[in-house]
Amino acid sequence: MRLELLALYGGPDQVMTVTSGLASLLGLLLIFWNKVVGIFFKIVRKFSRSETPAVVDAPKDIPKGTP
Repeated sequence: MRLELLALYGGPDQVMTVTSGLASLLGLLLIFWNKVVGIFFKIVRKFSRSETPAVVDAPKDIPKGTP
């Protein structure tokens, strides 16, 4: 038997503690999901904002009433 392979063994006692930690981090993220998304979009808006605001011209041939 190769003893090096024994070092790669992950039994239930190791795996369950890791998955429990990951589940608790995911739960914490889901609790504060609204704030996390708000901060993310605030950062994205800060970097993607253009220097000058775009001017939207209205078309000149707008109908006055509905047919």
